[in-house]
Amino acid sequence: MAAQDDAAVPNGVTEAAVVPHGGNEAKVESSSNAKGEQNKAKNFISEFFVYFQLLVYANPKWIDIVLLVTGTVSAAAAGVPFPLMGILFGQLVDDLNTASCDAQTPDADEASRIQSSIDSKVLELTYIGIASFALIYIYIVCWSIFSRRLEARIRDRYFQALLQQDATFYDQRQAGELSSRLNADVQAVQSGTSEKVGICIACTSFFLTAYIVAFIKNWRLAAMLLSLIPAFFLMAGLGSAFTAKFTSAMSDAIGSASSIAQETLSNIAVVQAFGAGPRLEAKFSSHMMTAQKKGIKKAFAAAVQAGTLYFIAYAANALSFWQGSHQIVKTIADPSGVSVGEIYTVIFLLVDACVVFGSIAPLLPLLGGASTAFQKLRQDIDTPAIINSGSDAGLKLSDSAAASISFRNVTFAYISRPDQPVLKNVSFDCPAGKYTAIVGLSGSGKSTVAGLTTRIYDPQDGEVLLDGHDLKQLNVKNLRSFISLVQQEPSLLDRSILENIALGLFNSPWEKYQKFQSIILGQGLAEVAAKVREGQDLTTVAQAHSQGMAELIEMVRSSASLADASGFIDRLEYGYGTIVGTAGKLVSGGQRQRLAFARALIRDPKILLLDEATASLDSASERRIQEAVESISKGRTIIAIAHRLSTIKNADNIIVMNNGEIIEQGTHLELMALDGSYAGMVRLQNLASKEHDDTPSLSSTSKGDADIILSEKEASLDEAIPTTKEELSASTSNVQESGQEPVAAEDKTLDDSQSAWTIIKSLGRMLRPHLLMLLLAVFSAVIVGGTFSSAGVIFGNTVEKVSPCNSTHQILWAGKFFGGLFFMLAVVELFAYTGSWYGFGYIAEKLLYKIRVLTFRSLYEQELDWHQAEGRSPSSLLSIITADAAAVGGFSGSIMGTMFSIVVNFLVAIILSHIIAWKIAIVCLVTVPILLGSGIMQVRSLSRFERKHAGAFSNALGITVEAVTSFKTVSSLSIEEEILHTYRRALKAPQREMALSSAYTNFWLAIANSIGNLIYAFAYWWGSTRITKGEYSQAQFFIILMAMLVSAQLWGQMFTLAPEVSRSRAAASRILSLINLGSSKRLDAKDTEPEISSRGEKDVEAIPDAVSSRVLNSSRGGATITFRDVSFAYPARPHIQILKGMSFTIPAGQFCGLVGPSGAGKSTIMSLVQRMYRPTGGAVEIDGVDICAREGVDFRHDIAVVPQDCALFDGTIKFNVGLGAVPGHEASDSEIEEACKLANIHNTIMSLPKGYETECGPNGSRLSGGQRQRLAIARALVRKPRLLLLDESTSALDAESERALQEGLEQAARGITVIAITHRLHTVRKADVIFVVEGGQVVDRGRHEELVERSESYRINALQQMLG
Repeated sequence: MAAQDDAAVPNGVTEAAVVPHGGNEAKVESSSNAKGEQNKAKNFISEFFVYFQLLVYANPKWIDIVLLVTGTVSAAAAGVPFPLMGILFGQLVDDLNTASCDAQTPDADEASRIQSSIDSKVLELTYIGIASFALIYIYIVCWSIFSRRLEARIRDRYFQALLQQDATFYDQRQAGELSSRLNADVQAVQSGTSEKVGICIACTSFFLTAYIVAFIKNWRLAAMLLSLIPAFFLMAGLGSAFTAKFTSAMSDAIGSASSIAQETLSNIAVVQAFGAGPRLEAKFSSHMMTAQKKGIKKAFAAAVQAGTLYFIAYAANALSFWQGSHQIVKTIADPSGVSVGEIYTVIFLLVDACVVFGSIAPLLPLLGGASTAFQKLRQDIDTPAIINSGSDAGLKLSDSAAASISFRNVTFAYISRPDQPVLKNVSFDCPAGKYTAIVGLSGSGKSTVAGLTTRIYDPQDGEVLLDGHDLKQLNVKNLRSFISLVQQEPSLLDRSILENIALGLFNSPWEKYQKFQSIILGQGLAEVAAKVREGQDLTTVAQAHSQGMAELIEMVRSSASLADASGFIDRLEYGYGTIVGTAGKLVSGGQRQRLAFARALIRDPKILLLDEATASLDSASERRIQEAVESISKGRTIIAIAHRLSTIKNADNIIVMNNGEIIEQGTHLELMALDGSYAGMVRLQNLASKEHDDTPSLSSTSKGDADIILSEKEASLDEAIPTTKEELSASTSNVQESGQEPVAAEDKTLDDSQSAWTIIKSLGRMLRPHLLMLLLAVFSAVIVGGTFSSAGVIFGNTVEKVSPCNSTHQILWAGKFFGGLFFMLAVVELFAYTGSWYGFGYIAEKLLYKIRVLTFRSLYEQELDWHQAEGRSPSSLLSIITADAAAVGGFSGSIMGTMFSIVVNFLVAIILSHIIAWKIAIVCLVTVPILLGSGIMQVRSLSRFERKHAGAFSNALGITVEAVTSFKTVSSLSIEEEILHTYRRALKAPQREMALSSAYTNFWLAIANSIGNLIYAFAYWWGSTRITKGEYSQAQFFIILMAMLVSAQLWGQMFTLAPEVSRSRAAASRILSLINLGSSKRLDAKDTEPEISSRGEKDVEAIPDAVSSRVLNSSRGGATITFRDVSFAYPARPHIQILKGMSFTIPAGQFCGLVGPSGAGKSTIMSLVQRMYRPTGGAVEIDGVDICAREGVDFRHDIAVVPQDCALFDGTIKFNVGLGAVPGHEASDSEIEEACKLANIHNTIMSLPKGYETECGPNGSRLSGGQRQRLAIARALVRKPRLLLLDESTSALDAESERALQEGLEQAARGITVIAITHRLHTVRKADVIFVVEGGQVVDRGRHEELVERSESYRINALQQMLG
């Protein structure tokens, strides 16, 4: 994920903000209006207190408290200088009044005296301005560092809480939702607790100090203007309640969409094989459409809030001028009363205080967003873990425990289907030191037994015992230290093979292994792996590191050898230093299982729990692992869950399960004698054929070819492994503290440095359909920008007209007239602000929707080799949709509107000043370069910091996403502490540089924010000299003063938004460069509403009519497949040939089996047939047409694939099966049911309460392995293909399910071409031809009977899977 954590700037104002529910949201929606208002008020108050809890959350250190207190005090103090200036201002007005009155009757001495008085006051103003700069700088730096540290603490605490959660917690949440929390919500907290808080405090302090000074100077006038305080707070409260409500709804929608994106990117090969992208896009876009609608409502709420706040401020000005004119008249009549200057002090201060306080408006949603985001995060953090692996509670058994497992009347149901028990009152024993096997139909509860034994789940009824102790009474970590689990679909971490195997030792109960804990927790292993990748010898590097490291490496090698993994590891270019990719996806299924086996064996566990642990292995590997298991079984409790009965026939006890109950148990011979269910399964696997029934894959080890197989997956490893030393140093996982440089930092195709103009042009093209709204927004923003200078014109004229030099009649008339003008301006502000913020907010939401959908589309359209190149991973690509889109959202509608208005105001102020009094204006103009320069320097330094550490943030996010998606692996290994250490290491570098970077960056922000005070002093001095000389009037001077002063203040405020702008520019640049790789640069009008369609494809998929004419024509017959002298090497390693001059033809309608050792090139053949990759030599033809020579991918409409790892998506069963339909055709209910019947899953589905509407859960996690595999087969069959590709399609099935499925496949496959990769003969025994693939070549071919007759080794290997 090009995931700059830092780059995600969802905040209260952001459309991308992923912020949680306010506590009373449901009540607000369901109650009456009156009650709703009451609840909103409660919400505001509770959010107010929640915000204070946020500031001191997650155990702040003394330095955090110091930063908080210093930041708060200096921010409060920074609000004081300007009101003090106001007092001097009043005195200067008196002086200027005298000067301007005297200018009518000049007196040189008097003018000189007045000028001298003015000069001394201007000097005081300068000192105050310098003090103001110091205070502003202190509070900005304090709050900036404080927010970064708070962000780090909360992210750390949240991740820690996730690592300690149990499976029930994860079952109730989507993986994308949790990564969205870690990414977007934590960023919202940072954005809402940064220097913007200091600015809010300083503005509030200014406001309050201004009132105090006003009360001291003229309490009557101040009291009259006091009424606007409650109005301000009321509007702030109501606005925040609405924005929090809509932000929360957006959060949920974006979380759901992120989950779909994550699954799509994780299973991109399947998505492309089925052309399922448009259907998944429709689902993704429907969630994003919900987020867009809520975002537009939020924009409207924020717009009305801002408009009303400014209306109140300007209306108060109108009142103050009208009332002030009356008081001036009284002062003229009674000179002993309040001076004119004091009245001006009050009016000027309160007018400016209102403008300054109004400028808090864009920041309020940020603070509210932080509060609601924190509530959502805290909700997850505070969710108690029923099974807390991090707790020290519970009984700890000694390492001499016998390790017997017993189930006593255990009943269990998953939380997603509580009314459907998976185990029903089950009781059995697994005696210590014995080998117990569990077999049965798919979905009968076998894997649940593994989950309960490792205490990933707790039973609803009954108890699971270890040596007579209820597991609930034992310490979780201690319990898991005795058990090693090898799962059906093992998950590896995105690190080197060396680190993955060594992790098995982390929670070992044995005293002799405790010395390795510190090595595993440190960086040593990653450093050793990195040096091995640089070409150094593993043993030499380990010995140079330490004696402990050398011993650990020896243990890793020994366990890899036991697990039959050392052979393929040694053949890899980087050996044990090879990175295995996200979830281990860069190695083949069989290799992944062997590495997981090695990781399990290195622990030397008391209990070895094998859940279909050899399902993906060829028979030779399986036999060697069986021998290894039996060799270490002495004194060890082994529990094996299996479908291949040949693997467990030597077990001491075999338990047969069906539908959550035990129906038989005994030894193999006893159960055969019983002639019950088990015997029936054995017969099904033997099929009473004298040739025997399991086609072995010939073991390459017997051939001894030196440069023999480098698996296709092994070679593809290098897609993610850099080949130069420079790249190596950048990508060494976790070795440098900045971690692995992922897509955001190093992906050459994703340019993050496009110019702002290029970005604006590209985004502008997307906004064409909303041109009218854009014009409204721009027009409103121009008016808003103009009103600040208009206020200056009114103010300047008012000061002149109510001068004591004038008659009382004139003064009273001026008070009414100019007061009326100010009220008129207030009304204009109300509508202009609302129009500007709403217009820009509407456009921002529409734009965000488009870029998210187009980004998603562009990602799924890229070819498989693109996804695997340049270190890209699903998590790094997902961050473009989550983090980068959130960063663009951070530069949201209200911020766009504010910045545009400020720029307009700046230009208007400069032009107006030159028209009215160019001599004063031209001198004031020298400050403009300072303002511009400080802003530009701030943006540049921010960008540099974020670019430098993009990789570290992305790597850290990748670690969190991986930990969440592989939580069962993390839990069973008890490596939560190690994962947390790795995560913290990844963020060490940016956190170390944070204080220095903040001090430098915020120096420029402080200049931008405090320069207004110095401009004020400078303008006063220069302006007064012009007035005393009679060159300009008081009105002209005050117009320029107000115009320039307000411009400078607003300019400073604009650069407080620089982080949002900086992140947004880099993120938009990456997003646009990715969109440009896709087929569509913009969404058509019809695409703005979600619907299932084939959108934006370059080929036939874009034309449903072209597809429908040939859809589901089941009489089309099979496809002829021809390989003509095909050679293939993966792009990253062109020197290693995977396929070598391979030639064969599979005639239409034939059933072809591919057998051979794990990683011999079989899956590469499948990939080439689908054109996932292109051959480096030769041609692949379908029906005589070279598929690489044709445009588009419409030929895939005739192909269906059943992948080894199933790859289901979060959605209903109906949705998942329907994904297999040809693009442009929607599968009917009857077609889906027919496919499910053929796949032998229909009855299982109908037994579920919701039938075909049952949710499968993230990655199909709510279904058993066998059920997932049968759904994947149904998904392929619903396509009614001409070519069916089966990659280990029955590895997770029991014998009975497999037999029924085989019958269904035979029925469905009549007349079509089938290519099946298998390690089980049931799938290919009746094949028309079987190709034996070894070392990238077809070494033998023929029917099963012919191969058994012809090949001695083939026949010997066949016996290895036989049952007696």
